[in-house]
This record gives sequence, structure tokens and C-alpha cells, in this order.
Amino acid sequence: MQTSYDRYAHTPRQQTASVQDLLNTLDLVQLSDDVFEGQSFDYVGPRVFGGQVLAQALMAAACTLTDDKPCHSLHGYFLRGGDIRLPIVYQVRRLRDGRSLSAREIIAVQYVDSTNEQGLPTKTEQVIFSMIASFSPMEGGLDYQTQMPDYPAPMSLPTEQELKAQYLDRIDPALQARFMRPRHIEIRPIFPQDPITPAKTKPHQANWLRIADLGNQPACVHQALLAFSSDFYLVATGLMSHGISFMQKGLQIASIDHSMHFHRPFDIREFLLYDMWSDTTSHAKGLNHGQFWQDGKLIATTQQEGLMRLHRSMLDDA
Repeated sequence: MQTSYDRYAHTPRQQTASVQDLLNTLDLVQLSDDVFEGQSFDYVGPRVFGGQVLAQALMAAACTLTDDKPCHSLHGYFLRGGDIRLPIVYQVRRLRDGRSLSAREIIAVQYVDSTNEQGLPTKTEQVIFSMIASFSPMEGGLDYQTQMPDYPAPMSLPTEQELKAQYLDRIDPALQARFMRPRHIEIRPIFPQDPITPAKTKPHQANWLRIADLGNQPACVHQALLAFSSDFYLVATGLMSHGISFMQKGLQIASIDHSMHFHRPFDIREFLLYDMWSDTTSHAKGLNHGQFWQDGKLIATTQQEGLMRLHRSMLDDA
């Protein structure tokens, strides 16, 4: 079977192990017409990382295009938590192929063990994610953007890994190895937060990020990996005004939906600024926004609603 990487690869895979993991994540196997399978990886724990599903769904849609049009927008819903022990099957429906715009619907499913009415083992299809993505070639036209925020240069800031090391002696020894496990992308936070005893602050954070060792890759790979990266930190932005971090006991947090608009070309091998903020939390949900910038240009915009549920015992203690 042809894989998505076979179609889009420009250079041999001679990257670091972490970058190899990312490329393996995008390496979908075509099962049949417009049906692809991707493997699940442990990026954040036993549940499939939302960024992985976004990236794989975008790659599956791109594989059905006759022209290599870049994505300009995507809108997805996380319907169930995925199991990293199981592969994910992406079913693509071709909604439209016009002169410029092409639209795709992508449904992500996993097949879980169950029993039928006779008590015999069988497989049940569970939909974990749905997305519609639209693709269009770059063309000239009206061009305007707001001004890029002015923050310290990325190399003047410590890496996320260096910051985490400062809190290691305050982490349960049983959790230290997972807490210190490096990301697959380089992240340099601009406003570092204390994950153990967070203060109530304005819900605004920003990171520099890049995948320096990616090598020469086509635009669809850069877009898929930016979608992957966009799911780091964003959902937790709404927690900041409440003085809560993702490590808080009694907290249930998850992405509900995720949208992304790609405005201009970019190179994820070079640093991008990811500026994030939240303007409301209510009814156990928070709405979070983000902008990606590179070389003064607004590259992409994200928006995500996240579940932020506190167990009753935690509310009583607040």
C-alpha cells in the first residue's frame, strides 16, 4: 500500500529520533479509496493527543487532492478520547473540487473490542473525531494584518525542558520521568508558569516553537505539524485566570473542538511565535484563541473550546 509520506517525501529520513516519530505519525497507509490508517503514539499519555489527530486528518485529506493545494481552514470536533494502543482509520469524503476551492470531510474511527448479542467477540466502530477542511492555492489580492507582538527573542529564553527541571524536586518521584520527557518540538515559553502552585493571572501566554531538524518537506507536512503543535498549551490558557494548572488534582481537561486558518506560507523549521489568550470561561468550558507569527507575518489563527471540569470536592475546597 502507498503511504502518505511516499507521496509527499522530498528528502530521505535522516532526522533525529523525535522528528522521525513525527514523520511516522504522518505516514498514513492507504487502505482503500479515500481511506487511510495512522498509528497512535504516546505523546501525552494513554489517550491520543488531539494534535496527532488533527495532523493525521489533515494529511489524509491532502492525500485525496489531485492538485497540491494548501489548506486554508479546518474545523474539527473531538468526539471521544482515542486509545493510543489502537490505530486510527481516517475516512475521507470529497465534498467539492472547484477551480480553486476543494473541501473534504474527514471522520476518524477506532475499532474497539466488544461482544455481540450472542456474547461472541467482535469489533465496534467508534468515531473519535470529525473535521471539514478546505484547500485553495495561494493567490494575490488584498493584504492586511495587525502588528506582530513584541516579545524577547527565542534564543534569549530557556527551553521548556530547562524550565521543567526547576520544578523536578517538587514532583512526585513516580511522575518525574513522564514530567521530564522531552517534547517532539522545541518550545521556549515567554511567560513561564509555575505548574505546581500557579498564581491567578491574566489568561494570556506565548511560546516560541520550531522543529529545526525537519529537513526539506512539502507545505502539507509543515501545515500538519503546525496543527499538531497548535494543541500544546492552548486548552490550558483558560485555566490561568483561576490559578489552576493541568497538574491540579481533581481537574478534568480536554479539547472539545479546534479550528485553524492558515493565512500565509511559513517554515516550521524556523521559530514561530504562538500567542494565546482566553476571553471567557463558563459552564465547565473555556474558549481559547491563538495566533502564529513568523518574521513579522501573521501565519495562522487558531480557536479552541476546552472542557474544564472540576470534581465537586475541589469546588468545595476552593
